Amino acid sequence: PAKNRFQSELEFVQCLANPNYLNFLAQRGFLRDRPFINYLKYLLYWKEPEYAKFLKYPHCLHMLELLQYEHFRKELVNAQCAKFIDEQQLLHWQHYSRKRTRLQQALAEQQQAPQQPPQHGNLTPHEL
Repeated sequence: PAKNRFQSELEFVQCLANPNYLNFLAQRGFLRDRPFINYLKYLLYWKEPEYAKFLKYPHCLHMLELLQYEHFRKELVNAQCAKFIDEQQLLHWQHYSRKRTRLQQALAEQQQAPQQPPQHGNLTPHEL
């Protein structure tokens, strides 16, 4: 009952991160259906931290937010729109992955470097 509902809604919300699935929904008229649009509005509770922590694909929350706008829902009927979103997601993930790797490498190098007290050149204590 409640657990099944939670699991079903969790899985559905995460499916919204897939632009091809959104295109599928749009082409079949779901995104014009008032009860379905109301359901998408209801699902905004997933943005609350106590629910969002269960999401494996947090990008779905951004898509859920965009789905609140009629213009976005209409554009999703176009397969080129879904393809563009898909490509942008891929570029974002690639950039994020490279940036994260660089940050992790820099942190590892920083932790391996011996900790030296700050150097003040060749100044004597009286000159400081």
